[in-house]
Amino acid sequence: MILYIRNCDTSFDPVKISQLSKKTGVSARSIRYYEKKKLLTAKRLDNDYREFDEADVKRIKTIQIYLELGMSTKEILEILKCHDDYYAYSDSDGFCEEMLEAYEEKRVEIVQQIQSLTAVQQKLDQRIEQMRVRRALMSKVSGSAEQTSKTS
Repeated sequence: MILYIRNCDTSFDPVKISQLSKKTGVSARSIRYYEKKKLLTAKRLDNDYREFDEADVKRIKTIQIYLELGMSTKEILEILKCHDDYYAYSDSDGFCEEMLEAYEEKRVEIVQQIQSLTAVQQKLDQRIEQMRVRRALMSKVSGSAEQTSKTS
């Protein structure tokens, strides 16, 4: 499953960071963070403004997908490097070992999280049931106490 999006539209006009933010729905602060983490490289103009093209829009969308999968920026960087290397060399066979390893590691992590959350859910269910039983018993006891005081 390759999630990096290619095929850029050549009619796309370069944009500044604020416009990129609007196009992607990602804050300018996040875009600067992606650049700091080397996930994204902006072209710098003479006035030091950042300039982005459609490839950057697609790369940010790709980054967002991986972040939603729970991957760290370090893991995403390795995947993006793998994609960049693949597209840089035409003799590549299209397989990236680092990407497979990252996906497998993330899957193991998710399975462990599911198991942990399932155990927490079971404990919560038990506690809720205990509290409901206690509440029902307290209602019976207070109901009986009221009946006794009314008859006295």
